Amino acid sequence: MGVPISTAYNQWTQFEDFPKLMDGVEEITQTDDRHNHWKTKIAGVSREFDTEIVDQVPDDHVAWRTTSGDVKQTGMVRFEPIDATHTRVMMEMDFQPSGTAEKVGDMAGMLDRQVKGDLKRFKHFIEERGTSTGGYRGTL
Repeated sequence: MGVPISTAYNQWTQFEDFPKLMDGVEEITQTDDRHNHWKTKIAGVSREFDTEIVDQVPDDHVAWRTTSGDVKQTGMVRFEPIDATHTRVMMEMDFQPSGTAEKVGDMAGMLDRQVKGDLKRFKHFIEERGTSTGGYRGTL
C-alpha cells in the first residue's frame, strides 16, 4: 500500500468503517476496545455475530476470534513496513463454513476471492484518502 504503516494500521482499527470496504458486511458496532458486533449478508445469507480482539499491537498486528453466533472464525492481519511510505498488509483467516451453501462456496474458493477483494478495496480507500479516518493505538 502506498501509505505509511501507521496510516494503514490506524485505518484498520476503524471497524465501523468496514461496511464501506468489505462486501457483505452490512454493519459493525464496536461495543468496547475489544468487542464488535457484526451484521453480514453474504450470498443471500444474513448472519449476526460478535468478535473479540485477542491480540493487538500498534503498527504490527490485530488478531480476533468470534465469540457468539453460528460463525466460527479466527484471524489476524499483519502490517509490515516496506519503506517510510509503503506498507505490506497480510491477512490470515480460519473460517469453518456451516451449511451446504457455505461449504460449496468454500470449496470453490469464494472466501479467498472475497478476502482478496476486500483487501484491494481497503488499499484503494486508504491510498485515495492518504490519511486514516481515526485510529486506536492501544495494545491488547
